[in-house]
Amino acid sequence: MEIHKKILQEHFDALVSGEKTFELRLNDEDLKEAKSGDILVLEEWDSVSPDRKPTGREIRKTISHASRFTIGDLAKWWPRDEMEEKGLVIFSLKDPT
Repeated sequence: MEIHKKILQEHFDALVSGEKTFELRLNDEDLKEAKSGDILVLEEWDSVSPDRKPTGREIRKTISHASRFTIGDLAKWWPRDEMEEKGLVIFSLKDPT
């Protein structure tokens, strides 16, 4: 399956450079059935201009792993009020050099 999504410039550039190796998304209708092996086509949108137009650049990535969580799932690990106060962080990981 091939899925097309918009992405802002700063996130697009980090993917292109290889610095960013993850994508955090709302599990909307387009992504509910997405799985390992599917192709995610990320279409860059201008994040500077107020009308946010597409730039014409895109990057294609193969989904290697997908994890889905609800707020209720996360509340099993952290109190909801702490998540709201502190927010969450997601890391890309690689082997040490």
